[in-house]
Formats: sequence, structure tokens, C-alpha cells
Amino acid sequence: MEDSVYEKLKALQQYVKKLGSLAVAFSGGVDSTFLLKAAHDVLGEKAIAVTVKSAAFPVKETKEAEEFCKKEGISQLICDFFPLELDGFRKNPKDRCYHCKKEIFAKIIETAAGQGIFHVAEGSNMDDLGDYRPGLRAVEELGILSPLREAGLYKSQIRLLSKEMGLSTWEKPSYACLASRFAYGEEITEGKLGMVEAAENFLTEQGFSQVRVRIHGNMARIETLPEDFPYFFKEENREKIYSAFKKLGFSYVSLDLLGYRTGSMNESIVSVREPNRY
Repeated sequence: MEDSVYEKLKALQQYVKKLGSLAVAFSGGVDSTFLLKAAHDVLGEKAIAVTVKSAAFPVKETKEAEEFCKKEGISQLICDFFPLELDGFRKNPKDRCYHCKKEIFAKIIETAAGQGIFHVAEGSNMDDLGDYRPGLRAVEELGILSPLREAGLYKSQIRLLSKEMGLSTWEKPSYACLASRFAYGEEITEGKLGMVEAAENFLTEQGFSQVRVRIHGNMARIETLPEDFPYFFKEENREKIYSAFKKLGFSYVSLDLLGYRTGSMNESIVSVREPNRY
């Protein structure tokens, strides 16, 4: 591993140490797991996890987050969040993530303050600066810290360090909230969130490691790694997937020929956004 990676880890540790105490917005993903572990190693019981439960986050992700904290002996607070009560979320405008993240982090700040902790951090990394991410605007407005970006860490480096630290998440597929599966302007409902979650769980059970099911009305658009495409070329597999998706409520099922990629729903608005800003 390059020395620069260790230097970034040291910078991260020094940054966290100066804070004295820290609440990490913890989802159980690659980035927040690494950040939480690094913070806990430095601050001990003065580093806590705050996990938000909502219909937009898969149940299995929340369970994995809880299991990690129990295993590591990290104090975890769980708070419920109901995004469908927000017009800015349910109606799914282009800045949906901003409205959602602002409410989530406000809740996390309040929860952390109740424990006497006034620094809150989230797990975005340097790679997150290259896409349309209105949620980062909420992070800035609320004064949420981004230690991984402060240390200049990229996703690949976080995975390498996670592996060295013995974190099982080092090879965990990238994830994002279920709302990111919806085309902008399409109303988000609890039923549709459940359809997407169930569809992705089904594909995971079939052996797909990195997969997204994007929803366009009554059509499901499957994104997976190109090396997994041959699976779909077998008639019995196509029929099995279509049958399963049909039972979930989808009328049509398609395979995206570009394959899996983050932020594909942003491709329709890429021409109108300011480069590298939110």
C-alpha cells in the first residue's frame, strides 16, 4: 500500500482526535463503517454511532449496522425517520436528497446533543464530489463534518484500509438509499419502496453482488455488472426474473446495457447542473 494512504489515515486520526468527541451518521456502508471504526479507535466511548431507520433504507442494512456496533462495543443510538411525510421527498424533485438529508441530519444533531456530543460527521469521500449530490448542500448548511474528505480519502483507499483493519465491509457493494432508484418527478410511495427492496433482495439471492433496480412507472430497469450479463441471456433465468418481478407489481422488466453505475438517474439532468457542485 502506498505511503500516501497511511499518511491520509494518520491525518484522519489527528483530525478526529482534535474533536474530542464525535457522533457518526452510521448506515453500515463501506465509508461510514470505516469512519466509525477509525473514530472509535481514537476516541473510545466518546465516539458513538447514530443510525436512522426509515422506509428508504433496507431492513438488512439497518440490521448489519446494529450487528457491527454490538461486535465492536460501540454505543449506537437509533432514531426513526418518516421521509414520506416530507413533500420534498415524496414528490421526488431533483433536489430530493437535499430535503431528506437536511431533516435526517437535523435529527442526528439533536440526538447527539442529547448525549452531550456536538460534533456530527458523515461518510462522504473524495469520489462523491464528482456527481450531482444536493445532499452535500445540506451537510454544509448544518455544519456536518466530512472527515474522509478532509483527509483526502477516495473509495478505493477506504476499501484498502478497511481490509487492513479487518473490516468485512471492505468488499461490500456500494449502496444508496432506495429513493435513488426513482426517476425524478415520480412520486415515492411506501409500496414502491418495498417493490424495489424486494426486487434487489431477489437478485442478490440469485448471486448478483452489485445491482440496482431503477423504477420507471411500472417498469423495472436492472443495472448490474457487465460480466453478469450472460446470466440474463438464458431463457430460464429471464423467465424466473420476470415472474418474480411480476409478482412484486412490475409490468415490464429491462436490462440496462450500460450496466451498473452510481447516479444513473442524474444522467437526465447532467447538462443543467454546475460541474462538481452538489
